[in-house]
Amino acid sequence: MKNFIIRLKKESDNPGVAKLIMDSLNVWYRKNRGFESCVPSLDAASIYTRIYDALDPDCCVVAEDAETGQLAGSCFFHPRPTHVSLGIMTVAPEYFGQKVSTKLLAYIVDVAERRNQTLRLVSSAMNLDSFSLYSKAGFVPRAMYRDVLVAVPEQGFDDSLDGATLRDATPDDVDAIVALEQELCGVDRTKDYRFFIENRDGVWGVSVLVNSQTGAIDGVMCSVRDPGCNMVGPGAVRTQEQAAALIKRELNRYKGQWTPIVLVPTDCVELGREIYALGGKNTETHVAQSLGESPVRKGVIIPTFMPETA
Repeated sequence: MKNFIIRLKKESDNPGVAKLIMDSLNVWYRKNRGFESCVPSLDAASIYTRIYDALDPDCCVVAEDAETGQLAGSCFFHPRPTHVSLGIMTVAPEYFGQKVSTKLLAYIVDVAERRNQTLRLVSSAMNLDSFSLYSKAGFVPRAMYRDVLVAVPEQGFDDSLDGATLRDATPDDVDAIVALEQELCGVDRTKDYRFFIENRDGVWGVSVLVNSQTGAIDGVMCSVRDPGCNMVGPGAVRTQEQAAALIKRELNRYKGQWTPIVLVPTDCVELGREIYALGGKNTETHVAQSLGESPVRKGVIIPTFMPETA
């Protein structure tokens, strides 16, 4: 078994980390799902280092081969006021089976324990190696999701909903958005929503649903449009009907250009029917897990792979 140096990522590691992400994801998806290319290029993979260095500098741990200096693996993590989130974890194919992921996970578990916080993640339920890694560490599944791919036509979808106004979020909405998400799933991601709405990268969309009777924000839905990641989410919404309208509004940002993925909760039957009616196709399944206490989820919670901060 090789020896590895476990340390925080440096800026000079970014090209190597992007290559890790591209290589490890492509190898797994080609072998197990038949996708020709999950991450098409190093430039596409760089969304992770680019966005996460802006959101959470010094929050990526890497495993360096002590003998060769090669990066063998990496994992991002995201400390928040209410929890720590474990982000994308990758291992170079030539280091598979060398316990690299176990060492990276141990580092981040220690971060969460020192903060006395729950560690949360969303991982593939179809990758048994990944599922086993987290199960052996004590993570408990909390929710299941189906990854649904939706081709958005040029004309888009009808996103109207009686009794509600759907509009782009503004900085003035952040406090209400955060309060809603805390109520529904117990997490505080204030910095994330400010980051999305500010949208310096030009890749984010954020919609809110305003109740026409009360004037309250009853739902929020985000999206990312980038060669490295096209997904609707994260989102927190009171009802499945409201979630469907917000998802369709965010899907309309991709009209005729992209085919995004939505992670639809498996227990949201009516929402699933709505997304399938749009032509959605299942591609994979994911499971939300936590190490430590996790609040009971209410309403509809939509996770995403960018950013994996919930």
